[in-house]
Amino acid sequence: MYKDKTFELQRFKSVDFTNEDLSNSEFINCIFENCNLSLTKLENTRLQEVLFTNCKLSGLDFSKCNQFILSLNFKECLIKSCIFSQMNLKNTSFISCEIIDCDFIDINLSYSNFNNTNLKGTRFENANLSFSSFLNAKNYEIDFNKNNIKKAKFSFPEALSLLNNLDIEIES
Repeated sequence: MYKDKTFELQRFKSVDFTNEDLSNSEFINCIFENCNLSLTKLENTRLQEVLFTNCKLSGLDFSKCNQFILSLNFKECLIKSCIFSQMNLKNTSFISCEIIDCDFIDINLSYSNFNNTNLKGTRFENANLSFSSFLNAKNYEIDFNKNNIKKAKFSFPEALSLLNNLDIEIES
């Protein structure tokens, strides 16, 4: 139904895309609101200026999307077991999201925003997180030896988790 189609300036509200095939489709300046995108196929899908708000995104491989002019933003979404690898997601917002067990590997997330986001079980490896904001984010495990966190912003006390890989003890 959505494969090989172009959608521009569309609002998808409360649509269940579970197991849908969005391959070779284009979504330009679109909003997905209260949608379920579980196990949705994104092979060569073009996502330009796309906002996901209050959506469930589970088991998606965003690295298979068309990377040309890729621009995504997420607000109050559940993002679970998704792959964001070998991508340029500079300036991407993940505001007040639950990002659970996702992979951000070999990725540019500079100037991105993870404010108020739960990142439980999410893996960052060889990620450029410079100038990104993790204010009031929680449950992140970011190894600063394997990622670029130059000028990134973190909140106390969660920022102490950045020391987890140093094999040190912190006493109060």
